[in-house]
Amino acid sequence: MVNPTEAINLENLTKVFYARKKKIVALENIDLSVREGEFLCIVGPSGCGKTTLLRILAGLEKQTWGKVIIRSKNPEKPLTSMVFQGESVFPWMTVAENVAYSLRIRGIPKNERREIADHYLKLMGLDGFADTFPHQLSGGMKQRINVARAFVSDPEILLMDEPFGALDEQNRLILQQELLKIWEGSGKTTLFITHSIDEALVLADRIIIMTAHPGRVKAIVPIDIPRPRDILSLRSSPQFGALFQEIWRLLQEEVLKAQSMELKN
Repeated sequence: MVNPTEAINLENLTKVFYARKKKIVALENIDLSVREGEFLCIVGPSGCGKTTLLRILAGLEKQTWGKVIIRSKNPEKPLTSMVFQGESVFPWMTVAENVAYSLRIRGIPKNERREIADHYLKLMGLDGFADTFPHQLSGGMKQRINVARAFVSDPEILLMDEPFGALDEQNRLILQQELLKIWEGSGKTTLFITHSIDEALVLADRIIIMTAHPGRVKAIVPIDIPRPRDILSLRSSPQFGALFQEIWRLLQEEVLKAQSMELKN
């Protein structure tokens, strides 16, 4: 039975791919519980199965064996919503139409969905661009659309796969702070993949460190930093520096292993 305070419970989760008669174990024996309302960041070397894990939770992939239990409190809401690393906006739709797309699919009346969309457009700093088309916007603005669209659908669980990975440092900082603000207002259970230790420390309640291929949970580090968080003051604190060193110590070995595997292949 799932603990009522847990939104997600994974038991012995394993994913195997077969390519050209070759067996590839992407994830192996993942045991993980995610608390309701928790912001969980996942870090690990390239190829360790982070994205595969999120795709399984989103229902886009099926585990080879093991249990995936996702607890739903409201069957009327979408269970999950996923924000991808690359741009996934519809170029023929305006910003407002992109943000409200999931509401349209669910049959929400036009006036109501525009009202809901306008709320999140304002939160993400897009209210002045509602009738603009994506080709007129920067990459950072397009990712704001993707984040706003994920929150508009009001899922029980938010899955984010390096959503700010392609952005410059200035835009990353701005979007991290805006994501924190909108998440703190929603209290959504969130799983967030990143290659940036800085980003994980700013956002997370706990950080999951994964091993090099095949992906396993190597360590779980609690981030006991009070909320709400201010990114600039947080980054300059001694606690931030100490946590960064702890996570890098755990992660460095796995990154070197992954690089060694690539050289052998």
